[in-house]
Amino acid sequence: MKIFKRVLLGLVIVLVVGMLGFVVWAEDAYQPNAVALQALQSDAQVTVTQQNGFITFEPVAQRTTTGFIFYPGGRVDYRAYAPVLHEIAARGYFVALVHVNLNLAFFDVNAADKVISQFPEITQWAVGGHSLGGVAAALYTNTHQDKIRAIAFLASYPADNKLKNSNVLMLSLHGSNDGLATDAKIDAAKVLMPAHSQFVTIDGGNHGQFGSYGPQAGDNLATISPEEQWTQTADAMVSLLASLVK
Repeated sequence: MKIFKRVLLGLVIVLVVGMLGFVVWAEDAYQPNAVALQALQSDAQVTVTQQNGFITFEPVAQRTTTGFIFYPGGRVDYRAYAPVLHEIAARGYFVALVHVNLNLAFFDVNAADKVISQFPEITQWAVGGHSLGGVAAALYTNTHQDKIRAIAFLASYPADNKLKNSNVLMLSLHGSNDGLATDAKIDAAKVLMPAHSQFVTIDGGNHGQFGSYGPQAGDNLATISPEEQWTQTADAMVSLLASLVK
């Protein structure tokens, strides 16, 4: 009996240490740089507001009924995506950036719910995300196809083919220099997506420059500036969002 108790105690200790180690690893996220923090400030074009669990970017000059909810990439502080989302909002669309537990969107797949419930005036919704965030966005859409009209995958793709025969619009954006979501991986994932999906390659872009948090392990160097990658991303996103109201 004593041996059994010691073994059980040992297993509990190993489990607790493992869980603590995982939490420390997950919380050691890539941090937003000064450019990202500046994009969290309101300006003449966009009002930025810190909500309970998410940040909103709303165009100043016009009211919109189309919104985009963004899930951050794995182990990236969600604020790092402010520059590109600020730019999308400046083009006339409501944008929400959700915070996810442990910086891993898998633990907060339904984060979009809190946004949608608080903004009933938005009648056309798209979701999306970077890397693992895009996977979470697809998982959310699979169970909320009555609400979500489109998904944007930034250096990402769905984990399965559950949406392959859906009417959900899909946009895939990735950089030609991406060392993580490579050309081969993006091509292989096409069979999981509807035939009407759109694929856009940003020449010279890489994985990390969809956000603003510095170099990422395993990535390749970009040959364009972060600003150019954000602008091309915003261009494609605005085209997708505009198509929802036609």
